[in-house]
Amino acid sequence: MSLTIGIVGLPNVGKSTLFNALTKNDVLAANYPFATIEPNVGVVGVPDPRLTELAEIFSSQRVLPATVDFVDIAGIVRGASEGEGLGNKFLANIRESDAICQVIRAFKDENVVHVDGKVSPKDDIETINTELILADLQTIEKVLPRLQKESRIKKDVAPKVKAVEEAKEILEKGDTLFSAGIVQGSGNEELLHDLHLLTTKPFLYVFNVDEDELVDEDFKNEQRALVAPAEAIFLNAKLEADLAELDEDEALELLQSVGQDEPGLATLAHVGFTTLGLQTYLTAGPKESRAWTIKKGATAPEAAGVIHTDFQKGFIKAEVISFADLVETGSVAEARAKGKARMEGKEYVMQDGDVVEFRFNV
Repeated sequence: MSLTIGIVGLPNVGKSTLFNALTKNDVLAANYPFATIEPNVGVVGVPDPRLTELAEIFSSQRVLPATVDFVDIAGIVRGASEGEGLGNKFLANIRESDAICQVIRAFKDENVVHVDGKVSPKDDIETINTELILADLQTIEKVLPRLQKESRIKKDVAPKVKAVEEAKEILEKGDTLFSAGIVQGSGNEELLHDLHLLTTKPFLYVFNVDEDELVDEDFKNEQRALVAPAEAIFLNAKLEADLAELDEDEALELLQSVGQDEPGLATLAHVGFTTLGLQTYLTAGPKESRAWTIKKGATAPEAAGVIHTDFQKGFIKAEVISFADLVETGSVAEARAKGKARMEGKEYVMQDGDVVEFRFNV
């Protein structure tokens, strides 16, 4: 399964610079609105040091991390829900994403114009959320009369009408549906699913800050309060772009010079996984060590199906070793000898970092 995160924000907040750093691409980053018109898509590996250790144990020829698809979507402006700027063109691109990553400008640079003439993270967040909320209200106002009419004839439509009416009330108060607890996997979200409402998607917030602000905890706590309980990530897009061009040792030295342990982009990828309730399990052999993306709570057959549907259909057993146990014992043979390898059946719920070999019959 793939995870797609749509990167949104007002024009000139650093979205394309961030995207360039994420994907090491050369997407146009310009000092004027709508430099991004068609969405750019980049596939980014999720940093996972466990794979390097597995590759050493199994002498793997290559390492394949889990991936995130990042979509760089054109800048939103006030009135987007009414067609201002690029209007519904980019709203459609957001609908196709699993999560929304808002890039918020907190850096100050007189040479980079702000579309509203001032740098105000609070105002920027409100502008973007308002446009997404208004777009959802438009969707609801189109479908609700039809659903209410249907419910008079078909009683099974009544729960959906109730869910849509409740969603309308939330949006009219100025809240996103995700912040109100209507999230993926909930009963109401399932009833609203075919409406493809934008604000049911998980939100991540990336604050594009000056280097001084990266280490200013008081400043960061103020920004976290603006988006709580959602996750806030702080990075400097220009710094991330520089890091992407350096080798590992040079990048680490630059990070440490600004008081950081890992690139902000690595944090973003990990937070995206956590926010969407995802985890990885691992497979390894001479050809490759690989991380596979699954939902938390997935069973062994469901995990097998991520590799190939035949694995799920013909699932028999899964040999499972925890990553920690495999590293401690040093090999599959030793893990088996010391009772650290387990044969699990169809009811087994996968754990993050399980190293697995599936047994199946097709």
